[in-house]
Amino acid sequence: MPHQSHCINRRSFLQTGLGLAAGAPFLLSPTSPFAQAQDTIVSRPISAELLSNAKVAMARCKTYGREVEASLKQCFDLLGGVGSLVKNKTVTVKVNFTGRPYKHLFDKPPGETYLTHGDTVIALSSLLLAEGAKRVRIVECAYYTEPMPEIMDMVGWDVKTLLAIKNVEIENTRNLGLSKTYTELKVPTPGFLFSSFTVNRSYEDTDVFVSLNKLKEHATAGITLAMKNVFGITPCTLYGADAGTEDAIGARMTMHGRNRRGEKITFPGLVGDMNQESGVVVPRTIVDLCAARPIHLSIVDGITSMRGGEGFWNSDLHPTAPGLLIAGFNPVSTDAVGAAVMGYDNPRAERGTALFESCENHLLLAEQAGLGTAELSQIDVRGLSIEEARYPYRS
Repeated sequence: MPHQSHCINRRSFLQTGLGLAAGAPFLLSPTSPFAQAQDTIVSRPISAELLSNAKVAMARCKTYGREVEASLKQCFDLLGGVGSLVKNKTVTVKVNFTGRPYKHLFDKPPGETYLTHGDTVIALSSLLLAEGAKRVRIVECAYYTEPMPEIMDMVGWDVKTLLAIKNVEIENTRNLGLSKTYTELKVPTPGFLFSSFTVNRSYEDTDVFVSLNKLKEHATAGITLAMKNVFGITPCTLYGADAGTEDAIGARMTMHGRNRRGEKITFPGLVGDMNQESGVVVPRTIVDLCAARPIHLSIVDGITSMRGGEGFWNSDLHPTAPGLLIAGFNPVSTDAVGAAVMGYDNPRAERGTALFESCENHLLLAEQAGLGTAELSQIDVRGLSIEEARYPYRS
């Protein structure tokens, strides 16, 4: 359990004015190192441990169903196994239920295009438990007040099969959920925009954190893979459009920067200027989140997906079928390989080049924050090579 000073309950949260609805200002000294972090990028060395974890495995997987578990196990075996990582541990898996309402695209269910597919969750849960995990907790901030099994059913998951697996738990982390207090995840100094994030306790009360996501592009961040998936750990109650009550289900659009109404943007833990363009705010927030809540295992579903954006609200969308799964221990390296598979030869590209035309490159920022390497020559790619796996998202 964390120190009590790192926790706030709903009543104290509202009383201290952290809620957006209260409109309380966040006071920040202009001399704070965090205030300067948004303009001055302080590079940290990447540790030897993180560099040694720059291993990424890829395996063919053409269809959902039984093939998923076999292909995912192949990835784990190529990485040297995950037993030492998860044995006797609580493993929390962050999935991706972005947007609402859930829609079919190209006459396909959302799990085949822009959301986490239920078969990948069932396969992953089974494998983690077989490797000795004590429990597997499936979490997401879903913009609904209905019980989580109903939300999973909306997405098209086989909820009955998932919940029949012993020691699998589920939680909607859009609010307190099953806990009585939120918890604070600290960003190592200096953060780009945040010093901490206040989140559902599931994101701290765990031994291993897994990001499970799709192989997709993103209109604001360039790509949305393991790292961007963590953007969704921030609860609607504190960071959403209708923040301030436990019933909040509003999206986190203000976290994308630049308030068009000119109002001051305030969030728990915010110490930088959010009133900037989204191409600056979103990438830097992603890196701060991944620094505060490190990812131990990244899994990217490239069985089927789509190009042109992250959700049904984007224009010019097209289905994709790369037919593979990607897994790695370091999210920066895993996402770099994912970007290369999508046809972007330089995952470390500067802003203004392919993939990152209108935004900062969060992989490059993550390198500078010391979170891992995106340099393909430093990544140990196992199983399928990048050339064998390549599936260009832009012709």
